[in-house]
Amino acid sequence: MVEKSIIITAGGIGTRMGTDLPKQFLVIGGKPVLIHTLELFYKYDPEIEIILTLPNEWRGYWETILDKFYCRVPHVVVSGGEERYHSIQNALKRCSGQMIAVHDGVRPFVSFETINRCFEALIEKDAVVPVLNLKESLRQVTENETFAVNRSEFKMVHTPQCFKAEVLRKAYDQPFHEKVTDDACLVEETGVKITLVESNEENIKLTTPFDLLIAEMIIQKSKR
Repeated sequence: MVEKSIIITAGGIGTRMGTDLPKQFLVIGGKPVLIHTLELFYKYDPEIEIILTLPNEWRGYWETILDKFYCRVPHVVVSGGEERYHSIQNALKRCSGQMIAVHDGVRPFVSFETINRCFEALIEKDAVVPVLNLKESLRQVTENETFAVNRSEFKMVHTPQCFKAEVLRKAYDQPFHEKVTDDACLVEETGVKITLVESNEENIKLTTPFDLLIAEMIIQKSKR
């Protein structure tokens, strides 16, 4: 059994990106987003067990770009399911780590410091999620009105979300339902308390064309 496993989810189809190519395969800084993410975790810890979930119809394409960009990071590919929930279930069957993290494949800029904070907190806790404070004012919208809410009572949730292996497995023994928005949500339903740690601002999820512009700026800054 290894100490750490990381499940990298890459099942998006890029609807909001406005491209035929899924967003995880778009090129930034000279290589596909997903390869950036894969290499980041390998550089963080060459011993970490990497499990990648991909839609079946894109597995062949993945093999092609691995060769094209000379990516040799050891990892296991498992088939994505109908929902993200089912993809994680498939990945858990291949995980052997005592601690399991789940990360969005289109978050290629999570810092080593954020990853460390998650795993270090997990030594004492059962479930750890990186978050950021909100900077903007918020308004809640109902059917008939809008009203201001206190932004200090809310956090932006990032990944990797990290769990003791037995905690995450127990959570995924529960049946799927549409209110499951992330892994922490599902774990919380089993009665486990979620511990929050600080994320890094660059840990954005690449979802829109504007996000790609930000990504290129982050890469250029890192090269300087």
